[in-house]
Amino acid sequence: MPKQKTHKGIAKKVTVRPGGSTKIGKPGANHKTGKKPTSFNRDHRKGSVLSGADTNRYKKALRG
Repeated sequence: MPKQKTHKGIAKKVTVRPGGSTKIGKPGANHKTGKKPTSFNRDHRKGSVLSGADTNRYKKALRG
């Protein structure tokens, strides 16, 4: 049986923390931020944590 390959698109966007939770960036903060509210830009500097169900799906895709 062939090896399971790592999903490279997810691997570039997601960080698995030592405790097992998954960190991902928030969308909409890369460009065209001048017209967006400052509070939006501040809030989107930090990433967010995926829900439990999404974490399980992403970890399955990252197994390699």
